[in-house]
Amino acid sequence: MVNYIVRRLTLAVLTVWAISVLSFMIIHLPPGDYVTSYIASMSASGSAVSEGEAAALREQLGLDKPITVQYAKWMGLILQGNFGMAMEWGRPVSDVIGDRLTLTMVISVAAIIFTWGIALPIGIYSAVYPYSFLDYAFTLIGFIGLAIPGFLLALVVMYVGFAWFGANVGGLFSPDFIEAPWSLEKVWDLTKHLPIPAIVLGFVLGKTLDDKTFMPSFETKDGALDPAKFPAA
Repeated sequence: MVNYIVRRLTLAVLTVWAISVLSFMIIHLPPGDYVTSYIASMSASGSAVSEGEAAALREQLGLDKPITVQYAKWMGLILQGNFGMAMEWGRPVSDVIGDRLTLTMVISVAAIIFTWGIALPIGIYSAVYPYSFLDYAFTLIGFIGLAIPGFLLALVVMYVGFAWFGANVGGLFSPDFIEAPWSLEKVWDLTKHLPIPAIVLGFVLGKTLDDKTFMPSFETKDGALDPAKFPAA
């Protein structure tokens, strides 16, 4: 058991290292660097950047070093918990990721609550009343959910929510709360915007959990399907 855990942890570390190398290589594949993009954006806005300023900026960011040195410095800072600055946002990367990670977790929890809220009752009903009209109806809806791509389902739910219920489908916050600090009002505004992403994420998963709730009711003690309850067995 210990050897298995050590082997899996070693593979995990090697996998993360390989991903970091591949990501770093992909970042450096396009011609130029961040300073090149910065000069282009400044030129587009009517400002000019001299060669001396560009060289100083590259030196400040460490872009004048060999790529191996850049990678070593990058990994060293990551191991210290320093992910650097997000140039586009002008904020630490950890702060930018943290904001989005928090919202991702909130959406995931909402989707799980929605999924179990519909899958558990439907699974129990289908187990108690198999082959009934509602059982077939729920099954049809579940297969439709599995067949429809997630992005298309999202568009349909957004349209229905906006056209029929007047829901705000522009994001997780109203415009007044996007940059506002966290407060009870902002939490309530987030709660009002959660149903649409929760429904989209939970719809497909709900069919899977419905089946997991439905099928055990047809099993015998040894795990086999009971022919008396499930004729297809």
